[in-house]
Amino acid sequence: MASSVLPLLAHADEIEEESWNLKGQATYIWQKKPSFDAAYSGTNSLGTQAEKGYSFSGTLFLGMRLWRGGEIYFDPEVVQAVPMSGLTGLGGMVDSEQQKSSGPNPTFYRARLFLRQTWGLGGEREAVESAQNQLAGMVDKRRLVLTVGNMSILDIFDNNAYAHDGRTQFLNWALSTYGAYDYAGDTRGYTWGAAAEYYYDDWVLRAGRFMVPLESNGQRLDTRITKFHADQIELEHDHTISGQPGKIRVLAFRNKEFMGSFSDALAYAASHGGTPDVAQVRKASVKQGYGINLEQSLSSDLGFFTRASWNDGKTETFSFTEIERSVSTGLALKGSSWHRDNDTVGVAFIQNGLSKAHQDYLAAGGLGVFIGDGRLNYQPERILEAYYNFSLRKGISLTADLQRICNPAYNADRGPVLVGSLRLHAEF
Repeated sequence: MASSVLPLLAHADEIEEESWNLKGQATYIWQKKPSFDAAYSGTNSLGTQAEKGYSFSGTLFLGMRLWRGGEIYFDPEVVQAVPMSGLTGLGGMVDSEQQKSSGPNPTFYRARLFLRQTWGLGGEREAVESAQNQLAGMVDKRRLVLTVGNMSILDIFDNNAYAHDGRTQFLNWALSTYGAYDYAGDTRGYTWGAAAEYYYDDWVLRAGRFMVPLESNGQRLDTRITKFHADQIELEHDHTISGQPGKIRVLAFRNKEFMGSFSDALAYAASHGGTPDVAQVRKASVKQGYGINLEQSLSSDLGFFTRASWNDGKTETFSFTEIERSVSTGLALKGSSWHRDNDTVGVAFIQNGLSKAHQDYLAAGGLGVFIGDGRLNYQPERILEAYYNFSLRKGISLTADLQRICNPAYNADRGPVLVGSLRLHAEF
């Protein structure tokens, strides 16, 4: 996903300002897993049989400069997908292009429609390149940016140079952002709202409020943004270590939504009988969490990243995936040393966890949106992912990816699982 954290053109002087641009992308991902062992399976388990799945997305990115500092963007999109096991059975899902509303028939919709206004506040000038949802031009290093409209929260918050885009980098959901970041969005990951960003030399402060779904992982958004909403704030600092650039970001979020709590569901089942169900005890509730994100260039070709995140784990997952504690770390290496400058190889490790209340809920037979094996022998979910992104020609790449998942859906009685993927990506 394109980010409003603008990439700079290194050593660039003044560049010509774009009045408009048009970009596009298409991504096809094919996946397969062999059969694996499990002591038992439940309603929301990852199937133990051999399976195949795929996803396809195509997007146009249209941008136009309206006035000084004012830009408007419109992104029509089409998706088509068949997930393995109906997109259930994992915390860290294996294809970040899969959507909860995906189906075997193409679906066309508006992904983004937003206005960005930039006010220059002085300091040195920087050149920004022409990119998806970004017009080339010059900006002040000290500036205020306001973005309002229909977008993904991840367009603005929690960017990372090495693990952010499932179309060109790692595929796992828990590597596209913080695993425990239940960021608001509809079933496709988009929402409406506003965010302000204050740039001051090497520092950036961001804050935003956005609409939340009316129902857990639903498509319709709640327009009562003063009553139910998702707030986030992020502080970012650019630095240099041994001549190599890096960034550190700290984020906090607070969602107010109509959610069911795990402890209330367990108490209701204990007094009324039956299996605990968060849908029976929903009420206005708050979920809050935080994360820290580090990216660091180690050389001109090698980059390192790590993320850690946590949320309070009291209530059901409402927008993202069923992870409440997560740590990930990895490396990305460009292919210059073997004369493949545009190739990239990456490797990453993820450990995901659940709160005690969520563990008890699943152990009692409760179901979430994505997970629920009927029983639970709890262990953290551990995932190792490696990929090689092979550049076929300018703008077209083929990626081979392998993921190994231990304790899928936090259950030591199931797995491990291997998932192999091929990804074809094109952009202009």
